[in-house]
Amino acid sequence: MSPRPPGKLTLPHLVEMKRRGEKIAMVTAYDAPGARLAEAAGLDVLLVGDSAAMVVLGHDSTLPITLDEMLLLTRAVVRGARQTLVVADLPFGSYEVSDGEAVASAIQLVKAGGADIVKLEGAESRLSRVRAIIDAGIPVMGHVGLTPQSATMLGGYRAQGRTAHAARRLVAEAEALEAAGCCAVVLEAMPPTVAAAITTRIRVPTIGIGAGPGCDGQVLVWHDLLGASGGPVPKFVKQYADLSGTIARALEHYAAEVRRGVFPGEPQTYTMPDDERAEFEAGQ
Repeated sequence: MSPRPPGKLTLPHLVEMKRRGEKIAMVTAYDAPGARLAEAAGLDVLLVGDSAAMVVLGHDSTLPITLDEMLLLTRAVVRGARQTLVVADLPFGSYEVSDGEAVASAIQLVKAGGADIVKLEGAESRLSRVRAIIDAGIPVMGHVGLTPQSATMLGGYRAQGRTAHAARRLVAEAEALEAAGCCAVVLEAMPPTVAAAITTRIRVPTIGIGAGPGCDGQVLVWHDLLGASGGPVPKFVKQYADLSGTIARALEHYAAEVRRGVFPGEPQTYTMPDDERAEFEAGQ
């Protein structure tokens, strides 16, 4: 496996990773501390996902998050990760109306937010949006399969491509996104055989989430993989830590020490020269 090149990662390097058969590691990030930790751990790509609507802002779906909120989160991630490629989701309502709206929203995420790449969901009617954004000089990552912004139309948060007809449609959508100029395609919640077929058929990298091991890379939501989501997680998530439990125990310990008067102790307090203290106390 070739070492990660010095300096900021680039799109050509991701394509080269696909050619070499090297897996691309991607995770969501929503703030500067998380971005710094991910970069230090050697992650290749960070996704400022509209999943922040649920895991950060407390909504029941990804739909309510706004472009302004995505800009705030993207700026924070970019400040925390200087050498990692940053992808920012175009939130629902920021690109559906017209190509012009899509370009304006993408420019905001890149110019004001600092993102390297923008991501949008779907194919077919989205292809003109992809081409328009790319014509403006902004790389686009596609997303097919389960597309959370249109989950209601898909019958809920469920796997896609489970019939031969539906699987062929997903392959065609991924090929269309590549033809439109996408630099990579996220494949979400589909049978591994379908994702593997797409990965073989297109030249740009595929990033799987619930799509099996045959993709060129994988992405998971930060809070899900770290066990910090505080609730049930999708079938395709593997939890690598239990931060919810760790954080809860730490907070309980803190609260108990405050109530007992144990915290703050001497190590957490500032000293004062004896003569200054004596003068101060004498004047009270």
